[in-house]
Amino acid sequence: MPPSLACAPVMPDPNPPHIHGPGCGHHHHELGLTDGVAVRLPDDSANPILIQVTRGGLVESIHRGRAVVVGADGHVLASFGDVKAITFPRSANKALQALPLVETGAADAFGLGSEELALACSSHDGEPIHTTRVAAWLSRIGLTQDHLECGCHAPYSVPTWEAMLRRGEEPTTLHNNCSGKHAGMVTTALHRGEAIRGYVNYQHRVQQRILGVMEQVTAQDLTGAPWGIDGCSIPTIGLPLEALAFGMARMADPQDLPSARADAAQRLLDAWGAHPELVSGTEGFDTLFMQTVGSRILSKAGAEGVSVGVIPEQGIAIAVKIDDGAKRAAGPAMAAVLRRLGMLSDADWAALQPLVNPALRNRAGVKVGAVEAGF
Repeated sequence: MPPSLACAPVMPDPNPPHIHGPGCGHHHHELGLTDGVAVRLPDDSANPILIQVTRGGLVESIHRGRAVVVGADGHVLASFGDVKAITFPRSANKALQALPLVETGAADAFGLGSEELALACSSHDGEPIHTTRVAAWLSRIGLTQDHLECGCHAPYSVPTWEAMLRRGEEPTTLHNNCSGKHAGMVTTALHRGEAIRGYVNYQHRVQQRILGVMEQVTAQDLTGAPWGIDGCSIPTIGLPLEALAFGMARMADPQDLPSARADAAQRLLDAWGAHPELVSGTEGFDTLFMQTVGSRILSKAGAEGVSVGVIPEQGIAIAVKIDDGAKRAAGPAMAAVLRRLGMLSDADWAALQPLVNPALRNRAGVKVGAVEAGF
């Protein structure tokens, strides 16, 4: 399905879906939606096939989705599928969530550098390069891993987890892939003199501040927007996919943002690109993608098949949502759209093949198929 090239500006929705009001709740007891309210997914049958999985000569599986490319001036440069459907950005919008860390003065007050800012934007794999830096950050501000309310999980880095098992070590909140983002949130709360406990709750000033930033940067009235609780316990706010891309594009070209916010956006994107190894991990798609293209394009994945790409030099951004939530499809789909629109050169595309067209191998290591663009 060819992309729509109509240059329609992304405008605030005058009638946002009123599924749940602001409400309130106690720490770790918020549901985000009123009990008994059924929230239906959009009809995605018309969305194009962005990724297909082949085995032999047969297309064995398909991943439908939607994608949109937006400029900082609000014009939609290309779109695939229903890009106005409400989407939870999940971790793809971490750079937006990190804006208050910088613009409140918290980052400078505690002497944070580009590594900490990159970690605030990251979904890291829990390798030592990540956990030691987050631990040092917390120590610098007088807190510990026990102040993080993101929960624990095993590191996504298999070698790291295997080494921990051999040593008899248990994972901590530092290994949570969102520990950098949470370190940023407690840093902001500490700087502002706000309660640390419960900072993940919807009504906490930390989260309300982020909600306000998201409204302003994405140009959306999120007062009645649907929201849920993310995997790391903070609220995730639903908004149109094109609005997510617009917000990221405005970070890429922040000239229309207030000066403090524009400076914060520039510092976060510079850190994001300068430390790709901290944003994901040694074997992570985002890290490898940015290292391959020299961080000319910034990449950030979110759960349930969401991905964003930001091109600072052009002031544009792309947002992708895979309908079935497949992680294996999101990054390759984002890259395929960029390639189709001429934003990845032949040399880039050739170097990216192991990431964007990964081989499907059986247990013996024999190539039996591939994950590839379906359009």
